[in-house]
Amino acid sequence: MGFTERMKEKAKTLQRALVLPEGTEPRTLQAARILVDENLAGTVYLIGRQKAVSEAARAEGVDLSGIQVVDPQDSDQLSRYAEEYHQLRRHKGVTAESARSEIVDPLKWAAMMSRLGDADAMVAGAESATAAVLLASFTIIKTSPGVKFASSCFVMQMPDSAWGADGHMIFSDCATIPDPTAEQLSEIAIAAADSCKSFLEVEPIVALLSFSTRGSAQHPDVDKVTEALKMAREKRPELNIDGELQADAALVESVGQKKAPGSKVAGRANVLVFPDLNSGNIGYKLVQRLAKAEAYGPFLQGFAKPVSDLSRGCSVQDIVNTSAATLCQGADA
Repeated sequence: MGFTERMKEKAKTLQRALVLPEGTEPRTLQAARILVDENLAGTVYLIGRQKAVSEAARAEGVDLSGIQVVDPQDSDQLSRYAEEYHQLRRHKGVTAESARSEIVDPLKWAAMMSRLGDADAMVAGAESATAAVLLASFTIIKTSPGVKFASSCFVMQMPDSAWGADGHMIFSDCATIPDPTAEQLSEIAIAAADSCKSFLEVEPIVALLSFSTRGSAQHPDVDKVTEALKMAREKRPELNIDGELQADAALVESVGQKKAPGSKVAGRANVLVFPDLNSGNIGYKLVQRLAKAEAYGPFLQGFAKPVSDLSRGCSVQDIVNTSAATLCQGADA
């Protein structure tokens, strides 16, 4: 069973609540209908003015039955959400009055639904810029306890099942932090390990990648990776994680045994943590194109509640697949 099929089956079992803040966006409307028809969520919320959502749905031929349309300006939760937003942002000069006018923004409203437990996951980005989705997520949902930095991962599904977990691997971070510090890299590694549990449903085997293996080269970039490993092990001593490892040492058993003898990760990795965004973005795209792998994501990780940012060029099926996976995030095997 492939990644998307597995996530859909898991989502059906979990029956979580999903909020889609772009309630009048045509592809989002069609995706919401599919999510309900395929029973992938317990509840699907669309955010927007009731009349505008209804008119947009009619134009797309989408039946809204079974879909919950939430109009922030008419919601009985407005005062509660505005007060929570005021408490979160008062240090930035947001008054009680301005909080009430700001929180009705669909992205902010959806983020607040997630924060307060009225929704389990949020998916946006079909018409909103990544910066807007991230801003709402950072300021309202916030990162998980003990986590300072959010990052991202891709699920890579290879035609050759010999790699990773039956042909599936986690690549991180390929979309968010351009030049992570050692502390950020350690948090990326931990978040990617958690994503592996949620998405691949296997125990993570995490390789911190570098152009060096076990001190074969000396450079500040190598030092950053080794420091990140130390920090990750201090935070999560139970994780099976190692570095610094070159890609071949992380992936190929015979190479791993030669370059990193005794490592429990070398030659067995199912999570690859790249040292910077250049290598991560280039790496996943090379594997996608040259190995003809499927690349699912990027999925955001490190937030207190599951949230995903779509590409504005996404298809209806992309929204459905991303929503199913996001609904499964944080639910370990």
